[in-house]
Amino acid sequence: MTASSHHPATEPKWRRLPEERPHQIMDAAIEVFGERGLSSARLEDVAKRAGISKGTIYLYFPNKVALFQEMVRQTVGAQIDRVEQELARHTGTAIEQIDAYIRAWWQFNLSPHTQTISRLLISELPRFPELAQFYADEVVVRKVRLLSALIARGVESGAFRPVDPESTARLLGAMMYSYGTWCGMRNLIPALQRFSDDEIREQIRDFFFHAVAPVSTT
Repeated sequence: MTASSHHPATEPKWRRLPEERPHQIMDAAIEVFGERGLSSARLEDVAKRAGISKGTIYLYFPNKVALFQEMVRQTVGAQIDRVEQELARHTGTAIEQIDAYIRAWWQFNLSPHTQTISRLLISELPRFPELAQFYADEVVVRKVRLLSALIARGVESGAFRPVDPESTARLLGAMMYSYGTWCGMRNLIPALQRFSDDEIREQIRDFFFHAVAPVSTT
């Protein structure tokens, strides 16, 4: 075989199809934002990591805030879509559906990309108020609406005591988000080091279902 007839196993980044570039850019953005933070990173840094020209990245994203927003939509937003679809097909009880919700979100919270996004949200939202509003509207509101509907079903069926569904959904969501983030920094939190990820998930699950259980009258 001659050198001219040899074809590389993968195409160079700069020869990929244009429709592949947004995903290519977002993969690079997660790496660059995770390493440098949103405040310090530049679109030029992301373009270089993605193997595209500085001018090309501006054809897709006008600034790094818009890029971060799309990154959240394609990760966290897509996960909300998947969970909504899964629960729509799930014909179990409210307890079974909430159990499925906890398991799905716990696994997602522990993924490397989600861990990076979580750390960025904690550190960068105070510097970017528009991102805080965006995240509240497109992530928090949707997750609370979905979970509170499940909790309301549990209350109506008598499986749960008469708790406020929205407040209870916020508390469960906050607990899962916090512990999911802390599990990604387990080396800094000695108290978590003696538990596996699955054990912590079961602790959260056990705490929640005991908290909402009907009060015994005997």
